[in-house]
Parts: sequence; C-alpha cells; structure tokens
Amino acid sequence: MKTTRRSLVLTGAALALAAGIGMTAQSAPAQAEYPEKPISYIIPFGPGGESDITARMQQPFFKDKFNQDLVISYKPGAGGAVGWSGLNSLKGDGYTMMGVNLPHIVLQPQQKDVGYKTDEITMLYWFHYTPDAIVVTDDSPFKTLQDLIKFAKENPGKLIFSGSGKGTAPHLAQVRFDKLAGVKTTYVPFKGTGASVAALMGKQVTAAMAFTTVAANYEKTRLLAVAMEKRHPRFPDVPTFKELGIDIVSGAYRGIAVPKSTPEPIRQKLTAMIKAVNEDPAFLKKMEEGGFAPVDYAYGKSADDFLAKFAKDVTAAAKEAGMLK
Repeated sequence: MKTTRRSLVLTGAALALAAGIGMTAQSAPAQAEYPEKPISYIIPFGPGGESDITARMQQPFFKDKFNQDLVISYKPGAGGAVGWSGLNSLKGDGYTMMGVNLPHIVLQPQQKDVGYKTDEITMLYWFHYTPDAIVVTDDSPFKTLQDLIKFAKENPGKLIFSGSGKGTAPHLAQVRFDKLAGVKTTYVPFKGTGASVAALMGKQVTAAMAFTTVAANYEKTRLLAVAMEKRHPRFPDVPTFKELGIDIVSGAYRGIAVPKSTPEPIRQKLTAMIKAVNEDPAFLKKMEEGGFAPVDYAYGKSADDFLAKFAKDVTAAAKEAGMLK
C-alpha cells in the first residue's frame, strides 16, 4: 500500500496528540472531592444554648453522610453581633460557616451600629425554628389559653410573662399576643430561657412566653398554646394559637451562613449537604423530640424570600412595641 508524505505527517501528529493527552491525564493531579477536611462551625453564643444544641444534633449526621467532622466553636458577645460582625473577615474557602439567628440579625442593625447589616450576611440555609409558646406550671389555675385570656382581660397589666431578653422572639410574641387577644400583659425580660423558666417555677411570674423546647426539657410545666401552623408532633394535645383564633406563627429561627467571599459552587454544595442532614428522618425525629420544628429555606430565592417577609413582619412588630423608631 502506498503511503504519502501527507499521511505520514497526519499520522505522526495524531500520535503526538494522543501521547500528549495521555501524559496530561497521567501527570494532572486528581480533582479533590469537597470537603477534604473538617469544617469549622462557629456558634456566636456560649455553649449550652439552643444554637449549640442543634449544631451538635447536626454533627453526627454530617460526619456519617460526608465523612468529615463539624468542629464546633463559640464566639459569644453582644447577642451574637460579635460573631456576625466578623463573619466576612473570615476565609471563604468553604471550611468556615456560622450559625445565624432570627430575629437577631434583622433587629440588631436597626437598633444601633453593631458592625454588620442584615444584607451583608450570606445565608445558606434556614433549617429550623423554636416555636413560641405560652408555658405555665403544671399546678397553674390556667388550664387553657382561654382561662389565661379571661384573667388578663379582667386584670389589665397584672398577668406577668417572663421571657428571654428584649427584642427577642418571646418579647415580640408577647406584643403580638396582647394585640391579637385584646389584652394588656406585662413582660419581664430575663437573661436567657433558663432564667425565664426559673422565674416561672419560682412563681415570680404568672406564665412564661417561651418555647416548645421548655416543655420538652422541664418537668412540671404545661403548654397552653404553640405558635405553629399545625400542632407539634411532640405535643399533639396542645392547640396552636391559630386554632384558638389568634394568628401567631413565630419563634426563634436558626440557619447557617458563610463569609461573602465563599465561591458560588461551594455555597451550592454546602447548602445541599446541610439540606441532606435536615431531611434525614432520624435527624427530624431528634429535632421533634427536642421540641424544635424543622423548616426548609435553601440558598437563593427560597431563603431570600423567607428573610424578606420575616424582616417586614418583625420590624412592624418591633416598632409597635417601641423597640424601633
């Protein structure tokens, strides 16, 4: 068979190209699979609170699914503002994320300069909330929410609620409750849920505007109503406020954010990983047993729309309560 000079040149070029491709494939390092190492999970509060508790619930599920640890650390101060104000100065390589809370990140920047603005926080996922609830002791004369409302109407200002802090979910729930139930109650802020419940158990207050988690963790307490769309699976006999004609669905929401320098592909991947944990039936069961309520607002439009609506509603409530001008 006759071989032309042109065919030899083409054959040689093809062989060289194939050899080059082979050398490139052999010499190029394999693309590493994210995550290659543990991820730092910063909680902007001290240990032992509900943000810490839920992060530790996520920890073993993340390890099981993705073979990497979530290394939990704490950066408390100014109700979370110390952590959030420094979030964007952290390295955005996908190995640092931070817990984020509502209503904190909406109200704090409106009240004063706290070193960050709400829209400067890059949210990945809102994964659960702790529903607001009215809690009384198990020997309280108030057996139902209607009993409590009747007393409040007959004794303006004499029904005293304890609650965790000012401008918090319980405080705003008390403001909404007074307006929608047509009553006037007194709210006394305490430093944390534990102190609020201690005041209730010590009979220093009439009731606590607290969370569903209180009844899951404290004996000798009783819930009168929960601020959910549907009854909580852990407390099927406790009505929602909405069932009783009071349109309150609220609580302390928790999510996860990353530094704004985190690349888009990493944001998407990490969101999917957190979502996978949040959708695990065993994880959901643990959350419900603890009195929490899962939600699913993922990075992008879902999380943005949720935050926008929440901010509008909570800002209006805070202005009505005199917390904002």
